[in-house]
Amino acid sequence: MAAYGQIQEQFWQNGPSPGALYGFPGGKVTSPCGPVKHTLQPMVTGTSVLGIKFNGGVMLAADMVGSYGSMARFRNMSRMFKVNDKIALSASGDIADFQFLKDILEQKIIDDECLDDGHGYTPQALYSWLTRVMYNRRSRFNPLWNVVMIGGYHNDEGFLGYIDKIGVAYESPTVANGFGAYIALPLMRDAYEKNPNMSEAEAKTLLERCMKILFYRDARSFNKYEITVITKDGVRIEPPASAETDWSIAHMVEGFE
Repeated sequence: MAAYGQIQEQFWQNGPSPGALYGFPGGKVTSPCGPVKHTLQPMVTGTSVLGIKFNGGVMLAADMVGSYGSMARFRNMSRMFKVNDKIALSASGDIADFQFLKDILEQKIIDDECLDDGHGYTPQALYSWLTRVMYNRRSRFNPLWNVVMIGGYHNDEGFLGYIDKIGVAYESPTVANGFGAYIALPLMRDAYEKNPNMSEAEAKTLLERCMKILFYRDARSFNKYEITVITKDGVRIEPPASAETDWSIAHMVEGFE
């Protein structure tokens, strides 16, 4: 009988007790002891994300660095995510929380495709869902430390939305976060007000100029970025690019040491 008990114990090792339910990965796990642990400070972070509408779609831009404090630790990290053929998003802030959000969204898309009911997520629907997720996590004092930019194209119209870590959200033809909200956003607003029907090429030139200025001025930025274009033809994430820079007058800049 003792030998049978040992065999039974080995059989159920690392699993549930007989008659109990198996805890599938990703399920809620309750610990009998120990403190509740929340993210109090982001570790590896990404900086500004820019977005603008143009005649026929939406464009997003973000660099590819993951900063560990002041060190540019990861220099080939994409922060662009294609949700489906109508939606793309990017985020600044904690990279780990962004990866967690990506995993959740990927599973939602798989579940939606398995339904095969002829309906898919629209930019407005996903934007609304993300506002609820961010506000819910904030209300539990365990926010996702991200500011999310969501771009999409639906019903022959571009969509561009902003959602921060406490659930504050708005739609705008130009959006930016991080340091870009202070430096790049005024430039984009000025250009959009002067030419609200700018072409895709003009929008791309504007974003490239803004990314170059951010590299000059933002200590956490990096001269390697991605641009995502969302139009009626789908989502296109362009290959990484770099701006041509000139530091010849850098030695003349004083008073900012």
